[in-house]
Amino acid sequence: TGAEIPAEPILFFKAPDTVVGPDDTVLVPRGSRKTDWEVELAVVIGRTARYLGSAEEGLAHVAGYATAHDVSEREFQIERGGTWDKGKNCETFNPLGPWLVTADDVDDPQALPLRLWVNGELKQNGTTAEQIFPVGEVVRYLSHFMTLYPGDIINTGTPAGVAMGQPEPKPYLKAGDVVELEVEGLGRQRQELKDA
Repeated sequence: TGAEIPAEPILFFKAPDTVVGPDDTVLVPRGSRKTDWEVELAVVIGRTARYLGSAEEGLAHVAGYATAHDVSEREFQIERGGTWDKGKNCETFNPLGPWLVTADDVDDPQALPLRLWVNGELKQNGTTAEQIFPVGEVVRYLSHFMTLYPGDIINTGTPAGVAMGQPEPKPYLKAGDVVELEVEGLGRQRQELKDA
């Protein structure tokens, strides 16, 4: 998006009702003008993590990985003041799955291709090697601010190609659009958008 690279990971929470199935409908919130897509690697915690000392310890606390769609409403997130949570927590804003791939079945979480299409047009085509903060470091970092428990899910960031980074008029999502996305080896998702 052209934003400055942060010195530390940016944190926000997603409410439980954001999590839906990989092929479930995504609802465009009332008043939304800037609903955006983000294909991401989801990390599922397998062991309780507190004050971890290294990225290697962070990786040792991962149960597995999944495909996530971190849907975001950019006006709510950036232009409405306060925290990013407002733009990240609309109902259905975190399709997850289709499955959990255990950590021992993923050779390198920093070598996974990620792709996303809107209405059949490829919008994002990157790899987890481009992440600013690798998976192990994200887990280590978070463990210094909160206790991570088995089953907790961390979305790890998205490659270039989101609507917010496009020239005007930005092609934000609207009812009737179809988004398809995948993290290679972790499965594919498909969502149709409808008005809330």
